[in-house]
Amino acid sequence: MKEMMKNRTYRDKIVYCAKDPKFVLIQMVDEDMIDMLSEQYHIISSVIECPFLLAGYVVNDWNKDLSPWKAKAVFGKKNFEGAARETLDDLCGSFIPQLKKEHNLDDDICVILGGYSLAGLFSLWSAYQTDVFSAVMAASASVWFSGWIDYAKANRIKCKNVYLSLGDRESDTKNPIMKKVEECMKTQFALLARDDTDNCALEFNEGNHFTDVAKRCAKGYEWCIEQTKCHDLLH
Repeated sequence: MKEMMKNRTYRDKIVYCAKDPKFVLIQMVDEDMIDMLSEQYHIISSVIECPFLLAGYVVNDWNKDLSPWKAKAVFGKKNFEGAARETLDDLCGSFIPQLKKEHNLDDDICVILGGYSLAGLFSLWSAYQTDVFSAVMAASASVWFSGWIDYAKANRIKCKNVYLSLGDRESDTKNPIMKKVEECMKTQFALLARDDTDNCALEFNEGNHFTDVAKRCAKGYEWCIEQTKCHDLLH
């Protein structure tokens, strides 16, 4: 059993860390998703032998902090306020450097960014903005988001390893926008091939958007680890 430490030093950071981690997994979460990080850590640890650090970046406002631009609400009344740029700037400029300092990590340690739903879209969008991430895990990403597919068509992703997943019943909804999620996801996958990513995957899982979230995310991180340069550390 790996040595594991849980450390919460301030409101927006949750860390699960094996001794002497060789790579970093970051997941964008809100308060309701914090508890599943422990489950994910143990699922991944049961499969991956190499020690790693799993950090949860806790956002204050899901629709605001993770949306790349402003858009009308597609369910409920809360619009998307488009503050992803500020979130990414804090993630790269403060959050990741502080993780490296606190845990004495190498500057060039492999960093994998991931998220579920709108956080999955944020992870994808971030990979179009910067090449600092070795891999991206976008589980049930909100690729139905207004203007997203047009954006992906007009730009090229900067990450070479990208994992996408979707529940096989997620498009079974009366919402006309979200009903297109499977079509949009397949288009996104095709665009990754166009962008010459080294490794990209699209996996369909059984269930709707709310089925086995922690397990789906863990599976995505496992794939990302196997595809990155950290793969060599497993042998």
